[in-house]
Amino acid sequence: MEKKKGVAERLTLGITRILESMPGVADTRFVEREPAEKRSLLSWEQKNTCILPEDLRDFYLTTDGFTLTWSVTLDNECVPVGCMMINSVVRLRQLHPPTTLFSLPNAPTLADLDWDGGSTESESEDCPAVPHFDSRSRIFELDSCGGNGKVCLVYRNCSQGIVAQQSHIWFLDRSLYWHYLTPTFTSYYRLMLTHLGLPEWQYSFTPYGASPQAKQWESLYPPLTFQRELGPVDPAGDTHFNNKLDPTKAFKGRSKVATPKKKQSIQSGPGGSAKGHVSVGKHAVVRR
Repeated sequence: MEKKKGVAERLTLGITRILESMPGVADTRFVEREPAEKRSLLSWEQKNTCILPEDLRDFYLTTDGFTLTWSVTLDNECVPVGCMMINSVVRLRQLHPPTTLFSLPNAPTLADLDWDGGSTESESEDCPAVPHFDSRSRIFELDSCGGNGKVCLVYRNCSQGIVAQQSHIWFLDRSLYWHYLTPTFTSYYRLMLTHLGLPEWQYSFTPYGASPQAKQWESLYPPLTFQRELGPVDPAGDTHFNNKLDPTKAFKGRSKVATPKKKQSIQSGPGGSAKGHVSVGKHAVVRR
């Protein structure tokens, strides 16, 4: 039981404890999932002609998806508020260009939205050029955001038959406009946790922001990135600083512990000396 709790604590990076310490939060639920199999990841890559980012691969080898929800009590009723979600490998599906917006003959498709596809786009390291809905980009849904948009894993500058390798995380709002979020999955995972999965938190990275109702929830439960004062101290004596949220410590995978090799006797010849090399391995106790 302690091993199971340790895995959950490592994946949530202590966010559950922070939420439970907030006033009004009544129900915090984390869905425990088994790691994805390596063959499932290879099958996804072969099917979609894309290489998964290393950090996302490590994430799936730790847990096949992520779901953490929390609610608050209002007038003796439990009201759902926060939701943090990462789709499983099976649900990491591509937004296909032929998808029509209407169920009519000759209806417009998502690819028809690329009306300025021939224009030159400015691109920088901080903000790459926007993705396309046609074959130039391969887009996969990480989170449906409860119908308020889609967080997507996007491969750009793709060519037919060529394996795509470089990807970024983008947010596609309900108006089908793109908004750049982060260059890596690890950075996005940090954003998701520090924003506590608040409703429409992805709209903080758009020019127009979230709805008034979502802003009210944000004022009641400010994201950790906006809290300048020191947070509560846990029993271990660690203060909840923002830089404590390091997803790389969570994505260690769940693998069997290798059996250490027996020490071999070292013999030194006359007049000579022998050097022994001691290797130290890192072993993580995890649940299979």
